[in-house]
Amino acid sequence: MKTIRWAMPLTESPVIYAATTAAVAAAAVIGSRAVAPESRWYRTLDKPSWQPPSRAFGPVWCALYVSVAWAGGHALTHSGWRARRGLAISLAANLALNAVWSRMFFGRRSPQAGLVAVAVLDVSNLELLHRAARTDPAAALGLVPYASWCAFATALNSSIARRNPTPRRGPRERCPSAR
Repeated sequence: MKTIRWAMPLTESPVIYAATTAAVAAAAVIGSRAVAPESRWYRTLDKPSWQPPSRAFGPVWCALYVSVAWAGGHALTHSGWRARRGLAISLAANLALNAVWSRMFFGRRSPQAGLVAVAVLDVSNLELLHRAARTDPAAALGLVPYASWCAFATALNSSIARRNPTPRRGPRERCPSAR
């Protein structure tokens, strides 16, 4: 008996956009569970004067995550099978690294570990931009604000790591991610 399979072409499929949106949302939730800007540890870190206020990070990341979901979906729908597979792996790795940064910086209470994580994220951003640009220049442009903000985060994290060279040991508050 012959099996008939129905499939919507990927270039027309909302499934791709739903998948990239779900992946981005998962990375955002996982990463945000570690973020604790109100913690005593974070408040007592020596931070540069050019750091944006804590209340700015949520809206900025929300907009960036929307652009990453759109750009990822757009690039995946406009790529051939081989490019699509590599692009999907690159996007997934990038989102995992994005979530890891929060765990390293806030979860481990280590600006130094956060700096290593965000530097690796920056390399991943360049690789993702390169893959997207080969397949879909519009999607690559959609990723530029995200990569730029991550580069800014690297500069900020580097400044905080330099200003706070030794880990602070003291009473540990429970971090949301430690539950």
